[in-house]
Amino acid sequence: MTPENETVNHKAPAVELKGVYKTFLSEAGVAVEALSNINAAVKPGEFVCLIGATGCGKTTLLNIVAGLETADAGQVTLTEGLSYGRGLAYVFQHYTLFPWRSVLRNVTFGLQMRHTNRRKRNKIARQLLNQVGLSRFESSYPHELSGGMRQRTALAQALAMEPKLLLMDEPFGALDDSTRHDLQQMLVNLWRQKHLTVLFVTHNIDEALVMGDRVLVFTERPGRIIRDINIDLPRPRDRLSKKFTDIYLEIRKTISADLE
Repeated sequence: MTPENETVNHKAPAVELKGVYKTFLSEAGVAVEALSNINAAVKPGEFVCLIGATGCGKTTLLNIVAGLETADAGQVTLTEGLSYGRGLAYVFQHYTLFPWRSVLRNVTFGLQMRHTNRRKRNKIARQLLNQVGLSRFESSYPHELSGGMRQRTALAQALAMEPKLLLMDEPFGALDDSTRHDLQQMLVNLWRQKHLTVLFVTHNIDEALVMGDRVLVFTERPGRIIRDINIDLPRPRDRLSKKFTDIYLEIRKTISADLE
């Protein structure tokens, strides 16, 4: 399937992983293999979801792509010029907002660190807050927001850096179904508008199918990619369609068989 995002092309991958391995030492000093021989490529403009059981190394792989951790072996290649904070942004599983800064000042934080002048950074932040539906809350503080609103703020904060590559680690996992569905559609809309490449970690099959162009299915630890599935479904995705259900069951069966 060709993803709908117009920036997808046949140029070099936005992200390419070759033979990536990662091992940690437990508190008892025992070596624990987190990732084993990961090979994958993500085209510019693709929305790729990583799915698998808890603890299978999905977040570890995302951290390696971001440069927050180092692989023990293998090669990680990003589009030229990309690095954490430079064309690459990360939305973490847990909110990374500063409690002492307002919504507006949370969104402008990265721009402030880049020494963008106040007028410009406020303009960018307000445009993004409008896009994520938080214009009326720019003066609020994180403790005054719902979980969904905090995650909208975190997304605006990441997008303020104008990334080409957006990494997301189960950002909607703690939200109720209605809020999660709203944010899934909002993210897909922003992905289209801003021509982003997205790597999205989730353990929710439904979520992966609603948003992804492709789904990479991981084994239990040590994490390996056992399936790379193209999601050839029209957008917006119909969760009740037979094809959606068939792919859902296929992925669930793959994960269950690996766990057994």
